[in-house]
Amino acid sequence: MSGGHISKHDSPFTFHFSLNIMDDVKVFINEAEEAMEMASMHLEEALSRIRAGRANVHILDEVRVESYGQHVPLSNVASLNTPDARTITIKPWEKQMLKVIEKAIIDSSVGIMPENNGEIIRLGIPALTEERRKDLTKQCSKEAETAKVSVRNARREAIDKLKKSVKNGVPEDVEKDSEDTVQKIHDKYVKKIESMLEVKNKEIMTV
Repeated sequence: MSGGHISKHDSPFTFHFSLNIMDDVKVFINEAEEAMEMASMHLEEALSRIRAGRANVHILDEVRVESYGQHVPLSNVASLNTPDARTITIKPWEKQMLKVIEKAIIDSSVGIMPENNGEIIRLGIPALTEERRKDLTKQCSKEAETAKVSVRNARREAIDKLKKSVKNGVPEDVEKDSEDTVQKIHDKYVKKIESMLEVKNKEIMTV
């Protein structure tokens, strides 16, 4: 018996068993693709956290200020904006909070001296040095390599399962075609990872 056709010698049970095996083959391929997609999504998230010297209000997430007897996040008492790629502006809802916010930033681990003009506070994001840019590109490459390892592992696991499926009745030509499919999916995600890395490195190295 092959390909799921019923001969006069095949019982309905045998046919059903064959269909289940073919379903397993699809599952192996789908599982591999899902794992590869997860690896690329994880990389995207990791690269987004590498800020490349651009203004990002999230650097102030850990800053707490005292307001009405409570220590609250800065975003609870002020409007935070990035008017350009190198500046963060902080405008308190209440003007008397200016000094409190200024002190909280100075006392924090942000490491940038705030400029208070009596209306708003500005933070100028320092330009990255050449050395720092190179360090960041190395960090990005490391994240990308981790993603590639995950993609390769997903391919290997799928191919191992496919090879074993031949013993359970999957025709060898079907197994070989399925391996080719897994390889194509692998190649697609490796290319995607390399493209994401290239875009991020370009962002970092653009002065």
